Amino acid sequence: MASETEFVADILAGLPADPRLEVPAGDDAAVIRPPAGRRTVVTVDMLMEGTDFLLGPDCPPAAIGRKALAVSLSDLAAMGSRPEAAVVAVALPKRGGAELGRGIQAGLAELAAEHGVALAGGDTNTWDGPLVLSTTALGSVMPGEAWRRDGGRPGDLLVVSGSLGGSLLGRHLAVVPRCREAAAIAGRFDVHAAIDVSDGLALDIFRMMQASGTAAVLDLDAIPIHPDAVRMAAGPGDGRLPLDHALGDGEDFELVLALPADEARRLVAASGQAPLETPFTIIGEVTAGTGLYGRMATGERRPLTPRGYQHGLDDA
Repeated sequence: MASETEFVADILAGLPADPRLEVPAGDDAAVIRPPAGRRTVVTVDMLMEGTDFLLGPDCPPAAIGRKALAVSLSDLAAMGSRPEAAVVAVALPKRGGAELGRGIQAGLAELAAEHGVALAGGDTNTWDGPLVLSTTALGSVMPGEAWRRDGGRPGDLLVVSGSLGGSLLGRHLAVVPRCREAAAIAGRFDVHAAIDVSDGLALDIFRMMQASGTAAVLDLDAIPIHPDAVRMAAGPGDGRLPLDHALGDGEDFELVLALPADEARRLVAASGQAPLETPFTIIGEVTAGTGLYGRMATGERRPLTPRGYQHGLDDA
């Protein structure tokens, strides 16, 4: 059985040096050199075995490590910020914890290298409970240029990256944070508001509209539906349409942006080619008022339930 000291030493030995770390991982705390003239963006996410993933043949430790960092990088992308560094705290089950931790670290390191993220340290613990990970990611953005949820304005068009629905068929573990897309858009397009689709397209757009004090009308026939949503809808006993999956499944981690109409059209025209290889689609508009509405191909509108995933909390 490896001791915690041996385990941590093994992990630290595998972390590459990074000039952003004045004091690297291994001390009581890391010291990070913030990029000159930029603001620091901080986000934190927690993943729990049994709620966010189920370890097994289809869900190896490296996939968990990758997802733990990816969901936080997705938050940074939704702020229009550049990822810089991350720290990770993990509660490992005592049985098999060392091997599990090494696999998690491999997944973390792989995604960190893809996006130029410095792994600045973290914390490890063991217990008799399930695997729990908490990732804190730090990004940077120019002063006053962070994207926010509360900037949507009537007349803006809503644009989404990629396609949606059916993520539980595997994409919820192979999360692709849209950091490169955010970097390509920031400074080139006038983004009024932004959010990433973590809990469900309808629910997350509703949250953005609440923050902005506006309403949204979604063109239901314009929602880009992922083939996985079609596969899930065709499954035995599902009973939902592919559109229902696209609106409510969540864990897509795509970007939703509110932009002036001409900017939205310019963004869509520029997408699908370098440096914006990911396609973007106009899916609706921001309007005055409150609430969320779906618009049929006939032009008929109806209230749309802001469905998606929400953690339940019981009263004491």
